Amino acid sequence: MKINWGTGIVLAFIGFISFIMYFVISMNVDKKLDHDLVTEDYYAEELTYQTDINKLENAKKLNENISYKRTDEGLLIVFPSDLDLKNITGKVFLYRPSNKQLDFETEISLSKPYLLIPDKRLVDGRWNIKVDWKYNDELYLYKETINY
Repeated sequence: MKINWGTGIVLAFIGFISFIMYFVISMNVDKKLDHDLVTEDYYAEELTYQTDINKLENAKKLNENISYKRTDEGLLIVFPSDLDLKNITGKVFLYRPSNKQLDFETEISLSKPYLLIPDKRLVDGRWNIKVDWKYNDELYLYKETINY
């Protein structure tokens, strides 16, 4: 049986369409290929972006900014030593880009100049840390990407 050029073109189109449909269906069905937005209400967060820029600028003006280090117990977030710990309030948000279920937020409550995030809460890999804090009515923000 001979295949003429018209039949070949039709078979090529059918093959190409089948190939594309396979990838579209597999991308929609496979859960390991599921990607979420960073935040559900990103339009509302964009409106407050200038506030975040101002908080970052305030943090740059500090003598000593927040730092972090990994210890055997977990992630140690160290606050500036020249500040009064009782006046520091805020939240620490840890965002895991690859898995939304691992994201968590914790309140800042300090009795020592550091906050310990336990090792059991953090899995190895990339994390985005966002420390949104307030000291004496001045707002500050610390953002960092780490590999834990």
